[in-house]
Amino acid sequence: ACAARASEITFELPDNAKQCFYEEIAQGTKCTLEFQVITGGHYDVDCRLEDPDGIVLYKEMKKQYDSFTFTASRNGTYKFCFSNEFSTFTHKTVYFDFQVGEDPPLFPSENRVTALTQV
Repeated sequence: ACAARASEITFELPDNAKQCFYEEIAQGTKCTLEFQVITGGHYDVDCRLEDPDGIVLYKEMKKQYDSFTFTASRNGTYKFCFSNEFSTFTHKTVYFDFQVGEDPPLFPSENRVTALTQV
């Protein structure tokens, strides 16, 4: 089994800007991208995730936060981008966590925790 790895980054996204990140992922690896806009405007960004062939796996517009899980269909470099191109005067601060692979559960007999949703 391959070890899980995660990237947690908080970055500034200027108005009218786009920021992309790249991750090398092996076929069959389960991955989760979670993001949240921490500050700025209406707390929203566009987010897009593409596989190595440029096929869009996830695309959401003007989201405050979201989570998306997928299994890599092939080996290669996956690209995910955050865009604030629709905003002409407000920069945003964006936090994301990109989990590649799964950590083995500490207590395998216990149920897995499900994601919380905002009420």
